[in-house]
Amino acid sequence: MALIDPKGLRATPYPLPFHRLIESFRSLPGIGIKTATKLAFHLLKVPEEEVERLARELGRLREELVLCPTCQNIMEQTLEETSTCALCCDLSRDGSTIMVVEDVQTLYAVERSGEFRGLYHVLMGRLSPLEGITPEALRIRELHARVETGEVHELIIATSPTTEGEATALYLSRLFKPMGLRVSRIAFGIPIGLELEYVDDITLIRSVEARRPM
Repeated sequence: MALIDPKGLRATPYPLPFHRLIESFRSLPGIGIKTATKLAFHLLKVPEEEVERLARELGRLREELVLCPTCQNIMEQTLEETSTCALCCDLSRDGSTIMVVEDVQTLYAVERSGEFRGLYHVLMGRLSPLEGITPEALRIRELHARVETGEVHELIIATSPTTEGEATALYLSRLFKPMGLRVSRIAFGIPIGLELEYVDDITLIRSVEARRPM
């Protein structure tokens, strides 16, 4: 089978098993034809034990990881059905504040900063009517259950500054504000060291709106 690049300029007659491997890599986000081919050739060069180890880890990934029943973060599967992830179990964190994020990647991006000491809630997506993603498709019901305990006083909405992310933030604000919660939105500012003339209009407006006293 020939492997055709995205522009259709040429076909490379790779053997079928190699072609399938490249196509598998290409299905991953951010992986193009060149990177996929490079990864495939790399696996041909490394020792067989390393390839087998990679295959084992990929197989174990879905078997040993589950979602935290409280915040929807990923966690290692345990025998206890009521167990939660390490973040939810951390008694030093502020349980009255929950940051709502779209996905687990964002959760860990915030966590790496070490600045936020509250808890999290992962929506597992964002509203997108055109793609059929409605509120019922997100983990909003689980968030509502956490709020109903009366222990949560503030929700920090940290969805992306896209049309879908803004729609999700607005929906959550309208849903939870009537429950007496403080609902805030993360600010979107200007990166340090970037000249203002290169900043897009929306980011510039948002940075002005999110200004604070000096």
